[in-house]
Amino acid sequence: MTLSFAAAVPERGFDVALEVPEGRTLALLGPNGAGKSTLLESAAGLLRPHDARISVGGRDLTVTERGRTRVWVPPHARGVGLLAQDARLFPHLSVLENVAFGPRAAGVPRGIAREAAQGLLDDVGVGDLAARRPRQLSGGQAQRVAIARALATDPALVLLDEPLAALDADVTPALRHTLHRVLAGRTAVVATHDVLDALLLADDVAVLDGGRVVEHGPAQEVLTRPRSAFAARVAGLDVLAGTWDGEALRTAAGEHVRGVLEGELTVGDVAVAAFRPSAVAVHLTPVTGSPRNTWERTVTALEPQGDLVRVRCGDLAADVTPASVAELRLAPGLPVFLTVKAAEVRVYPR
Repeated sequence: MTLSFAAAVPERGFDVALEVPEGRTLALLGPNGAGKSTLLESAAGLLRPHDARISVGGRDLTVTERGRTRVWVPPHARGVGLLAQDARLFPHLSVLENVAFGPRAAGVPRGIAREAAQGLLDDVGVGDLAARRPRQLSGGQAQRVAIARALATDPALVLLDEPLAALDADVTPALRHTLHRVLAGRTAVVATHDVLDALLLADDVAVLDGGRVVEHGPAQEVLTRPRSAFAARVAGLDVLAGTWDGEALRTAAGEHVRGVLEGELTVGDVAVAAFRPSAVAVHLTPVTGSPRNTWERTVTALEPQGDLVRVRCGDLAADVTPASVAELRLAPGLPVFLTVKAAEVRVYPR
């Protein structure tokens, strides 16, 4: 069922409107404090926005106007399944009883609820743990049980709040695969910081920043052609914004960026240029030669990036070898020149 969401929470600076079509998964990306949790809490009925119209499948769940409630469906009656970072299983119940709890609370006969719960546990790969108590589970096992419990009532909407963030790296890939499988065909929203979650779990991505949607579209497009600084950072790209002057992108600082044009632009159109940090070279003096872009920056940080070192220079970054760092004596505060060939840059409409 389609989620239609529009809500404003002035005290949090939150004002978001978006739609998740039936059967699709939307990933919410954004820095801490961007509004991801506010969106999930509002959809789940844990927060009552000042102004809102939130519906699933055409059924209004929340309608508020200027702080006055017109429609309010309590959380337990919304048909929404919520999965948080912490599994939050009932410690006094077995794994099977944890998963059967939702259907039982909805009036499903005990035998039918337990049978369905066992089927869900089998689906997520922990069917053999049905008799255990939560304290006997590993973190990955507990999260699998929590997934089964969130799906046990066959919710019209599934909400996941950083579902993999608290897990060890060795169990994350398998659980991500499980989530991908069980979310297929369901309407779901996943709040995450991990670009892999967005790419592997979601059909669409919405980037939140400062309580607003700054990007929204198919996951592959947003993460390969980002238009916001945050999306570019999680996608591992450098992005510069500006206007098209007919030959190059001109930034607000007056810098020119030349690259391969994708799409149609006319003079004055807002555009963005994107390129990978691995395509950026770092020099101590200006470089001339083949068609290339050159920008003067100051090193702000050095970070390990696999076998390379990411040299952050304010709004731009370059990936270089440790040998280059040593040879150039790169360190925060050092003025440098960053260069990238025009052929490595993609310019497209914003």
